[in-house]
Amino acid sequence: MQITKQMTIGEILRIDQGIIPILLESGMHCLGCPHSRGESMEQACAVHGVDVDEMVAKINAHLAGI
Repeated sequence: MQITKQMTIGEILRIDQGIIPILLESGMHCLGCPHSRGESMEQACAVHGVDVDEMVAKINAHLAGI
């Protein structure tokens, strides 16, 4: 399974709760907010000043067990 930057935070977290620490380390601390769960990864990264391509790569590496 791989994520894309178009997927919502909610969709991504349903795939693997182990992604939460990766998001928190990047400054995305509003994961419990209902609004944030509906944002795409691209939108969330833009709001928090995080490079979306790097974040997607980090999460996909985690999902691949790298």
